[in-house]
Amino acid sequence: MYVGVGRVTLRMPENRSLKDKRKVVKSLCDRVRVKFRVSIAEVADNDVHQVATLGFSCASNSAAHAADVVQTVLSYIHGNRGDYTVEEEDTDTLEF
Repeated sequence: MYVGVGRVTLRMPENRSLKDKRKVVKSLCDRVRVKFRVSIAEVADNDVHQVATLGFSCASNSAAHAADVVQTVLSYIHGNRGDYTVEEEDTDTLEF
């Protein structure tokens, strides 16, 4: 079994409250979860209203497929920027 994992840090300079941040993060996570069938959640910077760090993962029987899914999710996140900019990203594929 292979697990593809990714982490992306987003900056949302227009946000003035945690409520604004939650709206952006929840919308993005819901769209990614439904479109790509991956697990995704906010994993850090929970109390900072202009920064969000999201972690996501997928399981597969192929390392190449797991890596492709992670890259596709990152491309989607990069392509749908409106309320945020991508500051940092990191990916890996693990074998179990």
